[in-house]
This record gives sequence, C-alpha cells and structure tokens, in this order.
Amino acid sequence: MTYDVIVIGCGPVGGLMANLLARDGLSVLVLEKEEDLHPLPRAVHIDHEMLRLFQSAGVIDAILPDLRETDGHLHVGADHGVIRYMGTVGKPRPFGWANDYFFYQPELEQHLRDGFAKNAKVTLLTGAEFQGLTQTGDFVTVTYTKDGKNHQAQARWAVGSDGSRSPVRKHLGIALDDLDFEEPWLVVDVEAEGDVKFPDLTGVPEEADLQRLSVMMCDPVRPATVVPGRGNHRRWEFMLLPGEDDEEMMQPDAVARLLEPYLSGVPHKIVRAATYRFHGLIAEKWQQGNVFLAGDAAHQTPPFFGQGMCHGFRDVSNLAWKMAQVVNEGANPAILDTYQLERDPHVRAVIGAAVNVGRYICVLDPQAAAERDTKMRERAEFGTSETAGDLIPAIGEGIVLTGTEAAGERFIQPKINGKLLDDQTGGGWRLFARDADSAVAANDITTINLAEQDEAANVLAWLDERGVDAVLVRPDHYVFGTARGSAHALLDTRNAALGLGDLKSQEAA
Repeated sequence: MTYDVIVIGCGPVGGLMANLLARDGLSVLVLEKEEDLHPLPRAVHIDHEMLRLFQSAGVIDAILPDLRETDGHLHVGADHGVIRYMGTVGKPRPFGWANDYFFYQPELEQHLRDGFAKNAKVTLLTGAEFQGLTQTGDFVTVTYTKDGKNHQAQARWAVGSDGSRSPVRKHLGIALDDLDFEEPWLVVDVEAEGDVKFPDLTGVPEEADLQRLSVMMCDPVRPATVVPGRGNHRRWEFMLLPGEDDEEMMQPDAVARLLEPYLSGVPHKIVRAATYRFHGLIAEKWQQGNVFLAGDAAHQTPPFFGQGMCHGFRDVSNLAWKMAQVVNEGANPAILDTYQLERDPHVRAVIGAAVNVGRYICVLDPQAAAERDTKMRERAEFGTSETAGDLIPAIGEGIVLTGTEAAGERFIQPKINGKLLDDQTGGGWRLFARDADSAVAANDITTINLAEQDEAANVLAWLDERGVDAVLVRPDHYVFGTARGSAHALLDTRNAALGLGDLKSQEAA
C-alpha cells in the first residue's frame, strides 16, 4: 500500500501530525519503535497556540481536562528579589486561550493516539523500528523492522519526528548547527500533596500566585526552576555545578537535599530524577527531497520558556496543511520547500531568546549575579508588560504576502456568534471581509462577511487597527495577507503562491 505520508515516531509531535493529516483525509502510516507509551513525564509546557492546534485536530475536548492553566513566569535574582516577571493575570487573551498550560506527557500522548485511533486513514504500528529509506521519483520507501522481520512501506512524503537522536536525521547525514549553549541540569519530577515552599521573595507583584507560576531561581549558589505541573505533579530543574557527577546527583539522598527547602513537611513522592544537557541545536537542513524533520529531530531548545514541544507542534502544523493543499486541491508540491524557510527563523528567534536567558540564569559568580540583577531591574523591557507569548515572531518569508499589514502574524481568535472563532468558521483558508464589497468567493476558501455576523466586533476592530477591509488567514492560523477594498487581488496572489492559477479561472470552473 502507498500512503500519502509516513510519520516516523509517535511522540506528541508525530501524534499531532497524524491527527491533522487525518482531519484533511490524507492516508498516514505511523511507525513507533516502542511497543508502549513512555510512562514518565518529559516535556511539560505548551501555550495558547498549541490549544488552538488541538482545536484544529479535533482533540481539544479530550485533552483540556488534563491540562493545568497557569499564569506565566517569574525570575528571581541572587538577593531573592524579582528581576523579571512575565505574568498573564488580568491580561487579554486575543488567541482564545491562556498563554501557559502544563500537562503530563503520557496522558497527552494517549489522547493524541486516541484522536486518530478510529480513523481508517491512519495506521499505527508499534514495535516498528526505522532502518532506512530511499527516494525514487516522487516517492519515499521506508524500511523498518517489526516482529524480527524487515518490512517496507511507500509514501509520497515521510516525516522524521523521532526525537533528538533522530535515526532519520542521521540516516540522511544532516548536521546540527550548534548555537553554543550546553549546560548540565538535573530534572526531578515529584508528586506533591501540598504547596511548594519558597524563600521570602521581594518585588513579587500583588496578583502573582507563586503556585501558578514557573519560578526561576537565578541564584549563583545553584540556579533552579520550579514548574507547576498538572494535578499534583511538580518539576524541579537544578543546574549541576562544576565538578558534580551526574550519577551521584541522581541518587535519592542528593535529590532529597535539593528538594528539602521547597518541600519540607510536604508529603511527596519522587517520580524520577535524571540529568540532561540543555542544548541549543538546529538541523542545517529540515528537508531532503520528500523527507522532512520535525520536532526535536530538527531542533533542540533550552527549556527556559517551555517552547521545545511548541516548536514541534508548529512544525507539523506547517507541513500538514501544505501536504493537504497538494493532495486535495492540486497545489504545486514545491510549496513544501517553504517549510524550513518559514520555520527556521522562527525557531532561531525563540532559541536565541532562551539561550540568552539561560546565560543570565546560569551565572555562578556572586558579584556578576548581583550586577546582572541591578541591570535587569533598570531595563524597561524586563518589566510587567511582556509575556512569553511575545517571543513568537511573525513569519517573514514563504507563503505570506509580505508588504501587507500583519502578514505572517498569528490571527486572533475571539468569540463570534457565541463560539470561539475557529469553532464557528471551521478550519482551512478563511477570508474575513468587512462587508459585501470586500468579500470574494473562492472554491477552497471560507468567506465570512462580517457585516452578516452578530458578534464580529473584535475582528472588525482588528481590521480597523490596521486600516484594512479584509484578511486572509492560512489553515495554520497565520495571516497570509490583508487588503483594502476588494480582496480579489489578495486571493489571486494566494493562488499564484500555491500554484493554483488565478481566481477568475477557478470561478469559471
């Protein structure tokens, strides 16, 4: 059997991709080398954009009850005073969801697998280990082992979402660009039956609840992060100091000493303790022919803003809608060549921000730490106006109409007619037009005449702020471009970018 897509690796990134592709009717084979879900937590944080993708994939109702909504990030200096606050309490939610959610990875993976389990278009093979691939013409042939035997499967495209050690990336011979950040940390996951304790802190905003914040202790004695996981799950990340041995620091006595200031008198159970090297790495090539890398196979992000898994979800969302456009609408397959063009600068910007934060967090010299704290408190950009969501830049190149207002930005998701925008309007391409004069009909685009909607004030305000009459939104919720007056030329430009011909020929058809 020939599939549209073979997904290699069924962690959260591969699981979401299978759901997104299945939603659009593509046939998918998912190969996962492990027989069972990994039972321990690894990634823990996602943001509002990921909730919107779960909406798109039709899995939000199953996932949402198992998420914990929180209020942002707090960075504490050497003197236990706040040096940076990225809080979200009382702030608008333009994209429909809170900025920060924490989850338990085995639960999330199960929900994603359940999402595609009943879809006849998706086949999941567990215990299927990737061995290699070849490309001939427009097809990829993947070799894998299962039950001690070699098997082959063919598809138009293959996606390696197989983790940081990525056998697919290694098979393709793709090197990693090292962004010169590597620090050893001990990660400890705990089930705690009570609140985490903190030292007396100064400068904490009145609205901030420490139990609902990711707190970074930028203490030169030992930098540490305290993460508010879902339910009773909590995570600590402790920087290992020069000379400390990984194995020794993972021992129960050492872990207990590190946790004691935070959990003294609080009943708790240690779920795991493991050392990691926090890296900033990006694959030099994300695509080789019809094979793509996604998630940790393509990039590894220091965890200081919790964007590692978010990057991977954005990757597969970017790929999935373009693959669907080729299969379902006859778009030019060359549109997939825009994948790295769109995603790489985005990832580099966020990894760069995380690396910069990591460098100031990891300061171990007391005098240098004190000087850092003073400088950060003097800098306006470290005030209360920012959130972690502000780190996400617009798409600058690719399938966007550069030169128009808001091109490449994430589009808002207010409520319209009592429902969140995406639930009301559906997925795919959407044209939001001020009135009948700016609205244009097209085959594969949902046109929403805002003059005919009951609760369109937020979208109209968005148009007013930018001085435009129409906005065309891509299936991944990023703005393709905007127009003043009729949107006819806007749609023609989109069709040209996708290789679909002009709008007039579509209307005639």
